[in-house]
Amino acid sequence: MKEKFQRFMMGRYGADELSRFMIIVAFVLVVLSIFIRSGLFSWVPLILLVLIYVRMFSKNVQKRYAENQKFMELKDRVTGLFHGQKKRLEQSKDFHIYKCPKCRQKIRIPRGKGKISITCPKCGDQFVKKS
Repeated sequence: MKEKFQRFMMGRYGADELSRFMIIVAFVLVVLSIFIRSGLFSWVPLILLVLIYVRMFSKNVQKRYAENQKFMELKDRVTGLFHGQKKRLEQSKDFHIYKCPKCRQKIRIPRGKGKISITCPKCGDQFVKKS
């Protein structure tokens, strides 16, 4: 039985990050449908599961790969935004982050030094700020 399935899956796309994400979304919607009685929450997970199976059993590997790449790029953009915010929050207690008035370059200055003159490393402009 296992060999038959392996032979059947040869040349087919299989599971990837996009299908895993769609499975998680379908599961969350099924759980929501338990609490919120709506036709939308019962049909959308079913449609998602059908799409997942169509993608898994598809022989058009290049198209599925391109879809997954687009999803991964979007995921990287979204997680990158949150990663930058997290890093900035961690540094906010030790550093001020100022922008140069001329070139808008971000400059990290340690806190607690009083009024200081800051020189932009990019354009060389000097400005005074409180740290």
